[in-house]
Amino acid sequence: MTVPMASDTTDTGHRTDPATCPLITVEDLQVTYYLERDDRELVAVDGVSFSVAKGEFLTILGPSGCGKTTVLNVIAGLVHPSAGRVTVDGMPVRGPGPDRAVVFQDYALLPWRTVYDNVRFGIEMVKSSRKNDKRAIEETIELVGLEEFRNSYPYELSGGMQQRVGLARALVADPQILLMDEPLGAVDALTREVMRGELERIIAETGKTVVFITHSIDEAILLGDRVVIFASNPGSVREIIPVGLSRPRHGEHTQGEQEFGELRHHIWTLLKDDAAASVRGTHG
Repeated sequence: MTVPMASDTTDTGHRTDPATCPLITVEDLQVTYYLERDDRELVAVDGVSFSVAKGEFLTILGPSGCGKTTVLNVIAGLVHPSAGRVTVDGMPVRGPGPDRAVVFQDYALLPWRTVYDNVRFGIEMVKSSRKNDKRAIEETIELVGLEEFRNSYPYELSGGMQQRVGLARALVADPQILLMDEPLGAVDALTREVMRGELERIIAETGKTVVFITHSIDEAILLGDRVVIFASNPGSVREIIPVGLSRPRHGEHTQGEQEFGELRHHIWTLLKDDAAASVRGTHG
């Protein structure tokens, strides 16, 4: 298999071409933190550039500590860059906005609220005009398959169901962009398999633009239109790889395809040295 470079436009997984129709643009991004205890600066992200097309599902993959979450937080407006810039729809990101919603690994549900009220909180947080739109809340709960549990509390739900509530809370205010930081990392392996298929379905139905961080090569391929491979020390983009596999991709038939296996091997070849260094606690 010859893995296509990011400039190829033959990838059937793309819904739009990020080179000609970017919704998100990250340009030469650098984020530096001052470590007061050590009296030194730490470069967490250095020279990161990529774009995301409207309606694209972009996955970001790399070893622990390579700056993936930092980049996501800059796009979300939660972290300010030290250099470079991020734009959404041509406008510089200067802080959080209703056009972007974040889904975290930790479900962060309010334990005293029902499923319905946790989802409603997604509208309350952004002061949306849909604040009292019961229909929007009900439709979003139905979208994630929890209509029979609308009056349940988080402690009554499984991990996968709690993550669906978190996804519904992000979707209910109808943001353009979903920023997802290891959202399936806290569930068991079998639930994760099911949730991947459900997430692919939900994104196909809503047409949202997604930036999705994962540590799983399989997950990055199965969900992404393209995969951004991060290198570490400091965080930078090693390669951007289109995924040409047809959708839907959940199920054993995709993972059994030759193209999947060759793409997975190529990505592992790029990551294995950084992954080993991360385990040892050394880089370079």
